[in-house]
Amino acid sequence: MAVVKRIGPGSAFKVGLVLYGLLGLILGACITLFSLVGAGFMRSQNAPAPAIAGMIFGTMAVVIFPIFYGVFGGVMAALSALLYNFAARLIGGLEVDLG
Repeated sequence: MAVVKRIGPGSAFKVGLVLYGLLGLILGACITLFSLVGAGFMRSQNAPAPAIAGMIFGTMAVVIFPIFYGVFGGVMAALSALLYNFAARLIGGLEVDLG
């Protein structure tokens, strides 16, 4: 049994940034798809202003969601690493079977 005594907050931040950034990209793509479908539906109902707003929001979701999710996920992963390090000092760490 190996014991994880410490997790580097910087390393946890980088992993959280990448993982949550990818999650934000997937979510942004889904929002974009639904926004563009909704904009097409609104356009067919002769409502040009909401259709354009939906198209702008949809395309911006692919850019904004990965950035927001990545930064937020990275910060939360770093905070989680700091909390784990504190708890591991008190209790002794997490036992992991590597074999």
